[in-house]
Amino acid sequence: MSSTTRRNSFTDTKIKSACTAVIASAFIITFTVGCSTKNYVRSQTAPIVTQTNDLDTKTAADHRDIVNTDERAKSGIASAQSAANTADQHALAAGQSADTANSSAQEAYNRVDSLSGVVANLDNYKQLSDVNVTFAFDKAVLTSSDKRQLDELATGLTSTRGYILEVTGGTDSVGDAAYNYQLSQRRADAVVNYLSAKYNIPPHKFYLVGIGKDQQVANDSTAAGRAKNRRVDIKLMTNMADQPTTASAPSPNGQM
Repeated sequence: MSSTTRRNSFTDTKIKSACTAVIASAFIITFTVGCSTKNYVRSQTAPIVTQTNDLDTKTAADHRDIVNTDERAKSGIASAQSAANTADQHALAAGQSADTANSSAQEAYNRVDSLSGVVANLDNYKQLSDVNVTFAFDKAVLTSSDKRQLDELATGLTSTRGYILEVTGGTDSVGDAAYNYQLSQRRADAVVNYLSAKYNIPPHKFYLVGIGKDQQVANDSTAAGRAKNRRVDIKLMTNMADQPTTASAPSPNGQM
């Protein structure tokens, strides 16, 4: 190989080495610049991403707070409305109780006044006989014994002139006063219905009143006393003179 050829070969080798070095340098520069750019972008966008995530978290928390507040408000409104409705119901019940008490008081006054009127009209009457029948607790049904006493009373009515029957129903003190007035009236009605149906006694012959527990005949603190107060008194009265007075029929408990 000549010296010229060797120089050319050496020159080519240097050129190739230089080109390789240039290409490698360019690649390194490009890679370094690319990595630097990505790192720069990442460093700039990371705070924004973090802020966005924080904002999303806060927005979600605010939404939950709003929902919870709304639910508490609705619950509070419902509770307040319920309390208001309850208060209205209590006020209505109190008003009804007051009305009932006033009505019961007025009924009691009317019944006592009615009984007083009956007694006043009986001034010209004298009593020929009387019986009383008693009832079980909260009952207004005549027993066989009660009916026998009423039968004995009614037996002499055909020979009695100008008579009336004063029928007074009573109760013990157990229970509501208004209910006891109704119960005493039912007891008196039971006696009148029996005598009317069986002996064809006309309605104008009866002076009927239910007085509840207003005029008791025995101490109501004992069972025996309460049993005596659950009664109907029947008095045979006449305004005709010179009629024999019959003996009063005893009740089953020995009371006249």
